[in-house]
Amino acid sequence: MNIEYVLPADIEKRSFEIIQSEIRDADIPEKHKPIVFRAIHTTADFDYLENLYFSENAVDLGLSALERGAVIVTDTNMARSGVNKSALARHGCECVCFMADEDVAKTAKKQGTTRATASVDKAAAIERPVIYAVGNAPTALLRLCEHIEKGDFVPELVIGVPVGFVNVVQSKELLINSGIPCIVARGRKGGSNVAAAICNALLYMLDAKKNGEKCRSVVCNV
Repeated sequence: MNIEYVLPADIEKRSFEIIQSEIRDADIPEKHKPIVFRAIHTTADFDYLENLYFSENAVDLGLSALERGAVIVTDTNMARSGVNKSALARHGCECVCFMADEDVAKTAKKQGTTRATASVDKAAAIERPVIYAVGNAPTALLRLCEHIEKGDFVPELVIGVPVGFVNVVQSKELLINSGIPCIVARGRKGGSNVAAAICNALLYMLDAKKNGEKCRSVVCNV
């Protein structure tokens, strides 16, 4: 067994080099590569090479929203905690999660819905560009699809990566069929860590864009 001795500051870079070496010549569009790589880096799961779906221009639309100071809404505080706060601040963005809010709990109880559903309704009042990142609750995606169909709340981008078994696959396919710009982990896999990783990949891509750099390294900026 060969142990690699890598400086702490170089561990992430080395991890991306290993990912690159293992996927070899996989055909990944350049604009998708930083997101796919970060999903793999976060999970050590190479299935994300195949199961990440990108609607047309999803990455560009997400970057545009961030350039305009988007609010990223997550369906868990774990995902919110994982989004890079320094990167958010650099672009005048913020990340919020309403799941623990008292008014959301009251609304969910009164209406007999989940907190994730009530959180979507609360987010509909945000008067800034919204990127909605779902890593846990398919009910959040189902509610988003209802709003999108009505046209009363249409986020700039939806990241749909809930993990699990009940209504997970169905909610993701409904999101894809809604026509909204989206990045989706098809199938049962996903999670709050994947949702945060995709948000961070977009933020780092925007860093590179503003610095006049191409994302030659999928690590971009950290």
